[in-house]
Amino acid sequence: MRENKRKGEGIGASGEAEAAGKTGTPGGLADRQGPVRKSGAAFLRELLRVAAYPLLLAVTVAVAAGALVRHWEPSRVSPLFLVGTLLYLTALERLIPYEPRWHPSRREWRWYGAYFLMTMVGSAFAQFLVTSGVGLLSPKEPVLPLGAEIPAALLSGSLVSYAVHRLGHTNPLLWRLHGVHHVPQKVNVANNGVNHVLDIVLAQGLVQLVLVLVAFSRESVLAAGLFVAAQGYFVHANIDVRIGRLNHLLASPEQHRLHHSTDLSEAGHYGSDLSCWDHLFGSFTWRPGRAPEAVGLSDPTSFPETGEFLASLLHPWRSAKRGGHGTT
Repeated sequence: MRENKRKGEGIGASGEAEAAGKTGTPGGLADRQGPVRKSGAAFLRELLRVAAYPLLLAVTVAVAAGALVRHWEPSRVSPLFLVGTLLYLTALERLIPYEPRWHPSRREWRWYGAYFLMTMVGSAFAQFLVTSGVGLLSPKEPVLPLGAEIPAALLSGSLVSYAVHRLGHTNPLLWRLHGVHHVPQKVNVANNGVNHVLDIVLAQGLVQLVLVLVAFSRESVLAAGLFVAAQGYFVHANIDVRIGRLNHLLASPEQHRLHHSTDLSEAGHYGSDLSCWDHLFGSFTWRPGRAPEAVGLSDPTSFPETGEFLASLLHPWRSAKRGGHGTT
């Protein structure tokens, strides 16, 4: 009798569920809403993958235009814009990650924060030198129309940045500075700040020095600098974004992950803002679907681990060891 009762209860329950599904009661609606919610979330993620980069570019242009029209102080605009960019890309890393295993652990966040502060110190020092130079050497009014001067400043700075970055990989002495950045076996926004402070001073100082010597105006340097800052963190972001044919003009996360590859045959892409120089000088290795098997150093023992903060700072003055990542 109990068995029959259970069967009867089961038939009744399934019948009620079937009826609920047919009559549109809450039980049936929930069954149908599950896939809808999932498909809705998938749609939003896909929309983010498509819109994330155009939105970043649009905001960059809007901020640059606002700074030029309203004469905002560069020393205030640049840091605020950088913070906003970091928050935006960090959020995207959670919403549309390329590799979830590349999210920083709590321990890594602490180390990345320490390096980021050192990077900001180096950047501020280089910026101070440049700002002083721009104030002394640059004309009070742009010599060319800003529509021509801003692209010229961007191309000039980008070319110097490409050259310095490539030298950082091919010159053994400079590699001992720059290699600190390639130690992490992840690529994300947070560890974009993992750098040797002297590498930052040298790289950014040389770029800014060229802009001063060419006598670009403060306005063009600010506008180009905002774009370079946005691109620099965008390409390092752990986000599943593809920019298609724009890869042949602009740098992207797809390219920069290859730059960090342990396979030196594909580790080109020294441009972090424009990719035209990689094309011109034969270091462009990206193609649709190409991705690194692993990132980091080809010889992890050639540098101290990222957590060894003091050892990383002192590494350039210790005895050299062959290997690593700087032979491309």
